[in-house]
Amino acid sequence: MADTKKRILVADDDPDLLDLLKMDLTYQGYEVLAAANGKDALQTALNEQLDLVLLDVMMPYIDGYHVAYEITNKLGAKAPKIMIMTSRDTVKEKGIALMSGAAEVMQKPFEMAKLHDRVAALLNKPD
Repeated sequence: MADTKKRILVADDDPDLLDLLKMDLTYQGYEVLAAANGKDALQTALNEQLDLVLLDVMMPYIDGYHVAYEITNKLGAKAPKIMIMTSRDTVKEKGIALMSGAAEVMQKPFEMAKLHDRVAALLNKPD
């Protein structure tokens, strides 16, 4: 395969979910970085070349919406695509997520097959 692996940052303060997502997405063929809080997620997103960021909403230090906003605000056209993951009502949260710079909102808990489809769709979507 000639093209390089897509790079994904997964940020969630639930260590079990973080490990599961990291292992699963690595198995799917992605290069996966992980962050357990909003501060680390933002720092990683600003310092690494990423294709996609999967962000939990409720995280220590900085919530997912603020991380998404800072990433899109500071990186502009070079910002990776962002998917917000939330256990909150996605109908109510979608507007906030889109205003923060996220391209997609996913309701937790989710089926891994659905996550795979959404990740693939976002990564194949033109900028």
